[in-house]
Amino acid sequence: MKITCTAVRNFSSRPEPIFDLMVDAAGFPACFDGYGLIPAIRSIRLAEPLAVGVVRHIYNADNSVLNERVTVVDKPHRHAYILSGFQAPFSWLVRQGEADWRLIEKAGGTKVSWTYEFTLKSALVFPLCFLLLKFFMQQAMHRCLANMDQVCSNKNTD
Repeated sequence: MKITCTAVRNFSSRPEPIFDLMVDAAGFPACFDGYGLIPAIRSIRLAEPLAVGVVRHIYNADNSVLNERVTVVDKPHRHAYILSGFQAPFSWLVRQGEADWRLIEKAGGTKVSWTYEFTLKSALVFPLCFLLLKFFMQQAMHRCLANMDQVCSNKNTD
């Protein structure tokens, strides 16, 4: 069983700076400040340059460390990865999350769609996961896109 979370935002920026920020291990953590039960990202570490198959380590404010295995890098249109390595109690509920970022250039800016599809460990945990993911995670995603938009807008005015 799966639960899908989606956040969409229209940026006034072109796709390139948005893409660069979303894959920037130094800059992106400041944009993902979490929400409620979803922790902020403190840092991201890569053992090698970003490419398909590379694993990034995500260090969160709650001291958890997650793994992202990159599955798509198509600059500046698409980026995808599989999130795993959840710690208890979240690991009791969710097997993995598959993230997919899509950037579509439009007149005056870029439409950014960020989707997470979480695979649950059991249908029995659906009600709890639905609340946790559709409320807290989806809000964290919307906040992240708003923060990214602010960063990209500030770069355009510098």
